[in-house]
Amino acid sequence: MSSIIQLLPDHVANQIAAGEVVQRPASVVKELLENAVDADATDIKLIIKDAGKSLVQVIDNGKGMSVTDARLCFERHATSKIRQAEDLFSLCTKGFRGEALASIAAIAHMEMKTKQDQEELGTHIVIEGSKFISQEVAVLPKGTSFAVKNLFFNIPARRNFLKSDTVEFRHVMDEFQRVALAHPNIHFTFYHNGSEMYNLPAAGYRQRIVGIMSGKTNEKLVPVNEDTEIINVQGFVCKPEFAKKSRGEQFFFVNDRFIKSGYLHHAVMAAYDGLLKDGSQPSYFLYLQVPPNTIDINIHPTKTEIKFDDEQALYAILRASIKHSLGQFNVAPVLDFDRDSNLDTPYYYKDLEAETPTIQVDGTFNPFTDDKTNQHYSKAGSGSGSGSGFSSGSNSYSGYSKRVEPTASWESLYVGLDLDNVESIESSPFTFENEEVTSSLFNDDEIEQASQKTYQIHKKYIVSPIKSGMVIVDQQRAHQRILYEQFLLNMTVNQASSQQLLFPLNLFYSSDEMTLIEELKPSLETTGFVFENAQTDHIVISGIPVNITESEVSIVIEQLLSDLQDGIPANSYSQNDTIAKSMAKSLAVKTGSYLTEKEQDNLVNGLFACKDPNISPFQKPTFITMRVEDIDKKFAL
Repeated sequence: MSSIIQLLPDHVANQIAAGEVVQRPASVVKELLENAVDADATDIKLIIKDAGKSLVQVIDNGKGMSVTDARLCFERHATSKIRQAEDLFSLCTKGFRGEALASIAAIAHMEMKTKQDQEELGTHIVIEGSKFISQEVAVLPKGTSFAVKNLFFNIPARRNFLKSDTVEFRHVMDEFQRVALAHPNIHFTFYHNGSEMYNLPAAGYRQRIVGIMSGKTNEKLVPVNEDTEIINVQGFVCKPEFAKKSRGEQFFFVNDRFIKSGYLHHAVMAAYDGLLKDGSQPSYFLYLQVPPNTIDINIHPTKTEIKFDDEQALYAILRASIKHSLGQFNVAPVLDFDRDSNLDTPYYYKDLEAETPTIQVDGTFNPFTDDKTNQHYSKAGSGSGSGSGFSSGSNSYSGYSKRVEPTASWESLYVGLDLDNVESIESSPFTFENEEVTSSLFNDDEIEQASQKTYQIHKKYIVSPIKSGMVIVDQQRAHQRILYEQFLLNMTVNQASSQQLLFPLNLFYSSDEMTLIEELKPSLETTGFVFENAQTDHIVISGIPVNITESEVSIVIEQLLSDLQDGIPANSYSQNDTIAKSMAKSLAVKTGSYLTEKEQDNLVNGLFACKDPNISPFQKPTFITMRVEDIDKKFAL
């Protein structure tokens, strides 16, 4: 038999590798930015068009490449990062595989310009689909420039599976933020379709976080700093009251490399135990420095997963350091319940001496001056010939009772009354006017008392009797269905009514969230929201739908951003449907909420007035029925 195994051509092998390394334009942005960082650049520019589908260009002022290196960098497994296998366990660079540039060049039109500082001229190379088109000498500034055009031009199936520009741009934004947050000492500039999105000068970690997220982020941050033998933890966590529904602002950096770790995320959540609302996610920006020989990065082509030697110790240290920071800055509650902060002595009272208070006495004050009763007592006492008023108490009392002048007060009714014979007075019968008699159309026995028709069980289900048995309604799912149809009707048919706020709401969001809100604004206005002029980092809301309270606005928008983080549907009906579902989920009555009888009746009646009362907007049953025959069978066992 003839041999059937053969080596694949280089351009085929490069396209296979590109399927792992390059998944979307954001993958190209990540690889090129990390190469610029490894080249010791201090100024990096990122320029993209059409969310990276038409152009991704990265310009840096790094050390550049020689003519030989410029040609060799596009070969598979050609790298300057490592020399031998042992170097994999002491990596201090972002890349090490030597596959990125070869993979990108295999599926795009690529142009590279590079020059070293000591050289007079640089190198200009053009590649299309792994084929070298030209290589020329050119006059260039120091550094390297990569321009990737027409991504996936020779793989139309991959290009057709790309998402909308909004979704792809968000992924590009995420990759840019991860690299920029990891290296605050580098000046980054980001342009999209000719507009400047970011201009981040070199600064510290805190300034870089505030520059990327928003201006209000500074007041949310709580610093974390812990240095041990096996790990150095630095960074910031956000205060519990600023927790969000989504997990967008959660960053782990290990040796200045962004990673994803569910295990370390659990450690952060454990530190916030008891401080967060249900379903809330804290934001954090944590920079971990560990010895390079204790981690393994060579797990996944994207290099976002890392294996640690001693994960349990890292878990304990991370949780303890965050707990310590939250307690140190009075974010976590203290356990000293007997201490009253109102009794604390101010610091400026510490060196003051005590002074004797000044007492003023009015020597002419007479408390008996205006008291007529006491004046009369003194006269009666003097008339008896005794120096003491108490020696002739009976005379003074009788004299007092005879000299009382009639007044209009109630005391005058009892003047001259013999108090000793009060008990012997027989009470005479009193007659009262008869009460007004109102006639009734019905006798009492004919009046039928209204019976309760609905019952709430475990603050979760509502039971309502029907002719054939009873209906058990899930209150949360039923309310979701009611609100969903209301919002969908307002957005498609009716003009939703809005209630104006006395004081407009200012809600702050990150730049990518603001981009998403700008696209959602027309649909949100049809539900009843009224927006004023939007700023770069916050929105101003002056009107809200009538069935939303002011305190629920931020919850609704955060839930909406969380549900649409994977992209906004291009179809207008799908977009309205998604918004209606998200708002219904946010505003529906939750399991565990007590409902009055009237609320229970309104919920049941509203459910069966819907077009499709059987299922919730998320395709789950809203109620079940139990017939009397089914109940009889249960008792017949």
